[in-house]
Amino acid sequence: MMTKARSIDPGQLAADLKAGKRAALARAITLVESRKTDHRRLAHQLIQDLLPLTGNALRVGITGVPGVGKSTTIDTLGSNLTAAGHKVAVLAVDPSSTRTGGSILGDKTRMARLAVDPNAFIRPSPSAGTLGGVAAKTRETMLLCEAAGFDVILVETVGIGQSETTVADMVDFFLVLMLPGAGDELQGIKKGVLEIADMIAVNKAEGDGLTSARSAASNYRAALHILAPRSPTWTPPVITISGLANEGLEHLWEQIGIYRERTQASGEWQEKRSRQQVAWMWDMLRQRMMEALKTNRQTADRLKTLEASVRDGTTAVSFAVDELAGLMGLEE
Repeated sequence: MMTKARSIDPGQLAADLKAGKRAALARAITLVESRKTDHRRLAHQLIQDLLPLTGNALRVGITGVPGVGKSTTIDTLGSNLTAAGHKVAVLAVDPSSTRTGGSILGDKTRMARLAVDPNAFIRPSPSAGTLGGVAAKTRETMLLCEAAGFDVILVETVGIGQSETTVADMVDFFLVLMLPGAGDELQGIKKGVLEIADMIAVNKAEGDGLTSARSAASNYRAALHILAPRSPTWTPPVITISGLANEGLEHLWEQIGIYRERTQASGEWQEKRSRQQVAWMWDMLRQRMMEALKTNRQTADRLKTLEASVRDGTTAVSFAVDELAGLMGLEE
């Protein structure tokens, strides 16, 4: 249970987090995930104090359809990275329980090696109904992990076709995992996901699946070839890997490093991060305005009435929006 706000000392929490105390990082994340107003104010103060220590990690988003082997690949890749001296944080955005809003996939049990690695930190985050299944506080959590000394942040999406673009807008590099033998249907992944991918990795390229993985990779290269490149300095590569057998992951990480070098040299890296920061500000503002609309006494009751009349067809949508905007002082 969350400690009462008056007993939370953001200064002490920040000091403990800087000292690398894992319990402090867990408490800090719980604080920023809280929906209570007093907790939110303390969380904002904490993040502001820690801001100078953030921004130095490599942020990688990883997506793919259920069954593609995301957790196995992340477990193996993360273990490789910690063995090489990195500190790795995994933020796994789970589908939420519709009853409790909690995480239901249990990522710690699916990443057995990282779960016990002292240089790794796994945080399953419930999506709790936020846009695209992306946890509302994932961005803040990334900052806290960076302030705690983690230099690689891996963000795993739910992989159900809605959260990908949102995660791509908060990371430096976006990796899409694919299955071999997908065929022309591209496993239900929309063209838009290919357009935002910085790399495609066909997973499970081991044993009998190696030939079909290579064939699938060839198909994806052809698909990417007809898309206009998003960057003048980077063409998304298509590679084959095996997260289970730990094959191809060294090459995968090398490609991410090359991407970082090229985009930092061209200025695209910082430009992208700056653009993401502004987009984050607008996302938070929209969320805050929606909360105010639903919780303000003056508008909440009228909102329910107008919602019911729009539902039964007696009030036009535009009329209802105009009235609610007027109540909030947002008249044209």
